[in-house]
Amino acid sequence: MTTQMIILNGGSSSGKSTIVRCLQAQLPDPWLAFGCDSFVDALPARMRESDAGIEIAADGLVSVGADFLALEAAWREGVVAMVRAGARVVIDDVFLGGAASQQRWRKALGDLPVLWVGVRCESAVAAHREAARGDRAQGMAAAQANVVHEGVAYDLEVDTSHTGFLACARAIVGRVHNGE
Repeated sequence: MTTQMIILNGGSSSGKSTIVRCLQAQLPDPWLAFGCDSFVDALPARMRESDAGIEIAADGLVSVGADFLALEAAWREGVVAMVRAGARVVIDDVFLGGAASQQRWRKALGDLPVLWVGVRCESAVAAHREAARGDRAQGMAAAQANVVHEGVAYDLEVDTSHTGFLACARAIVGRVHNGE
């Protein structure tokens, strides 16, 4: 089966969004891109910074509540429906729950062919990027750098600490083409 979906998992400021843009430029077919940031941006304002929604502490730790999880499950099912309807989709996600987060995707995906990609980045490098961005709580990158990968199984891992985003994207494209 041909790969119809690519799921990138990595901590904040690891370079996932930049890799996604590179993938869209490198892949010959059109691929839609969706990510956890766009999902969070789509939430009602009252769900940001609430127990039922998503809270980002001053130290960068992220916690999510029941309403967030319910809407995220619906979003996930909607993305999978697009793939089943013929769209190719690349996801930029942060598996705050490690293996449990991946399992939620696996349940929604069923038998769809997916390329699972771990995007790693040394904590210090991600923290430097986080500070330069200025749009993230300081400490988020360090808090997520390793925990998002705990127990997660990948088809491919890339490390943006010392490898360029385009080179990482090309490695992913190579796997997509070899899987077809």
